[in-house]
Amino acid sequence: MDGDERQETWDGFREVVNMAPADLEAWLDTDESRGAGHHQDGGESTGHASGRRIVRIQRTGKGDLSDDDYEHMRKVVGYVRRHLAQRPSGDVEDSRWRHSLMNWGHDPLA
Repeated sequence: MDGDERQETWDGFREVVNMAPADLEAWLDTDESRGAGHHQDGGESTGHASGRRIVRIQRTGKGDLSDDDYEHMRKVVGYVRRHLAQRPSGDVEDSRWRHSLMNWGHDPLA
């Protein structure tokens, strides 16, 4: 990934991840967080694992991020943008849709 691609990914990530690391960590400790998303083999959901990685990325200096970190950041940007486009009608405050997005570091009500 070249410098321009990294900068584009960085900017997109900073745009869609609107939860501070401490807030995301607190959210990931809730039952609602653990219950949201796709669970393979009864284990941790993909989004929950992503949330833990997002916290680590947020706490890492930009210059210390690896290509693999940038690939994950790109995945986060794509996931959040796709799911925002699928917003359900009605009150979403306690919806699985919102909970899933929050696992990926984005609170649509923030």
